Amino acid sequence: MDIDTSKECAWLHNILESCPLIAYPFDLEKLPLNGIYFFYEKGETNAHNGNLGIVRVGTHKSNNFRSRISEHYLMDGMKTFDENSPAPKDRSIFRKKLGRALLNKMKPAYLPIWEKDFTTKVERAKYKNKRDIALEIQVENQTTKILRNNFSFRFIEIADQEQRMGKKGIESRLIGTLSHCRLCKPSSQWLGNFSPKKQIQESGLWLIQHLSSDGINDADKVSISRLISRSKQ
Repeated sequence: MDIDTSKECAWLHNILESCPLIAYPFDLEKLPLNGIYFFYEKGETNAHNGNLGIVRVGTHKSNNFRSRISEHYLMDGMKTFDENSPAPKDRSIFRKKLGRALLNKMKPAYLPIWEKDFTTKVERAKYKNKRDIALEIQVENQTTKILRNNFSFRFIEIADQEQRMGKKGIESRLIGTLSHCRLCKPSSQWLGNFSPKKQIQESGLWLIQHLSSDGINDADKVSISRLISRSKQ
């Protein structure tokens, strides 16, 4: 079924602009414990009002909002890692996606190793001799620089995990709204154009999951409006 969510996408961009736009550096302690975040990227605009466009929607499990943002921006700094330990991209799927696009420009042959999850002992033992730690550090440093310099975010505080994620959660419908918009398109300079994942290239979003979901409905609009109003009180 061909879905056009252009009106809902315009509504979403406009109402979110009433929320603060947060750029690095920022105070983690001023962020909520739970919520949904919307990432914006320099050079990427929405087709509805010409302002910054949303390039990623994300959420988290209970009380994990601050740690998730911290992992994306590497707020604690990059700890030393080697072939026997995970890299920052193994803790942040967002970083992994950005690094994937960078590698596809630099050294695409390394992508199969980059895709591995080295938080598991099994994967570390199996692929330790194939890892290029110097290259991983280079990509991680570039990813951190890009995130801190080019990305900003807004958020909606949502305490209830079921309301945020899963089958009943609003996250999937927010992503569906953005992915089905017929007007918003990535720029020709967008880093995501270098991603080997067609879903990212075609959607203009640093996302793979929920792209085919339905968009937000009228009940969602009421809920979002209420949540944003509550956060301003």
